[in-house]
Amino acid sequence: MLQWLRKRAEAGRRAEELYGSVVAMARQPAFYSVLGVPDTPVGRFELIVLHLYLALEALHGPNADDIRQRAIETFVTDMDDCMREMGVGDLSVPKKVKRAAAAFYERATIYQRDLATDKSILASSLGQYILGSGEAHKDAARILALYVKDASAALTEKDFVAWAQSETGRTLLGNCLSNSRMTVT
Repeated sequence: MLQWLRKRAEAGRRAEELYGSVVAMARQPAFYSVLGVPDTPVGRFELIVLHLYLALEALHGPNADDIRQRAIETFVTDMDDCMREMGVGDLSVPKKVKRAAAAFYERATIYQRDLATDKSILASSLGQYILGSGEAHKDAARILALYVKDASAALTEKDFVAWAQSETGRTLLGNCLSNSRMTVT
């Protein structure tokens, strides 16, 4: 019995650490200042969803399913807390949290499908959800797609927390921007 409790506590600790790394990666200033992701609750939500998807896909090992579930629970709790802090009424918070969770699962399905295809399809989805549609965001969406593809490839060799804390993880967005010949406003 104590073994089960220890495993559950360890999974909870790892899930919180994972989610903290997800939020830290989503808060990189270049997403907002260079790529033009709206620095709004919706823009920040979309980047958290993207990085949470990448983190959950990278999980492997004996406790991966439990950590995955606990990380999603941490995400849902964070969405609940954020909505209450923004002044959303108590009666509408559960409905909005349910919509946020549904949006996560929808995006995860789309990102998984699009990562297996070509970068232009992924760029289109990222543009639609994160940047907004239109010609002005096409270059930024291509750079973001390159970032997601490179991050996904890097995460086959490292877990998300280690990657996010590594030089590679911290500089990937900057590298994608500098290696791109696209102009971003």
